[in-house]
Amino acid sequence: MIEKIVSSFKESAEVKLAFVELYKDKILEVGSIMATAIKDGNKILLFGNGGSAADAQHIAAEIVGRYKKERKGLPAIALTTDTSILTAVGNDYGFETVFERQIEALCTPGDVAIGISTSGNSENVLRAIKKAHDLGATTVAFTGRNGGKLAEVSHYAFVVPAYDTPRIQECHITLGHVLCELIDDMV
Repeated sequence: MIEKIVSSFKESAEVKLAFVELYKDKILEVGSIMATAIKDGNKILLFGNGGSAADAQHIAAEIVGRYKKERKGLPAIALTTDTSILTAVGNDYGFETVFERQIEALCTPGDVAIGISTSGNSENVLRAIKKAHDLGATTVAFTGRNGGKLAEVSHYAFVVPAYDTPRIQECHITLGHVLCELIDDMV
């Protein structure tokens, strides 16, 4: 059992190290885009399913509340948190539209929309990213495996080089934290 524990930590570290080597420049670019969007009066919109929904909420909370330093609250919304919207839209239009409909209502040109999907093929995330793109937002995908369809339709795609969902999710939250730190430094 101890070997399994150590192995899991090593795998997580190896995935993150491989990821940062692939994307360090793009992480800085997207962090700058997010900070500029906020400075320009725009917002960050985040969404995903399951663990990715939790990551969306976590990252939005770090932006609105604070990450490491005291600052004013900054505009970020997790589209995963309003159960009345999720259930009404899901019931009336279908689950595949729950994020797309919110993007349609809330997204404006200059916003940053971040879709999180470990497979890159979650239909509701894909549809929302496409809608955000059409509305003039910068679109960002957090995904894994081979990137899926989401990587193909986003302005910026961060594809974690792993096929194990927990390792992908661990890298996603680290990426989210690093982006929050960049926002703190740039806003």
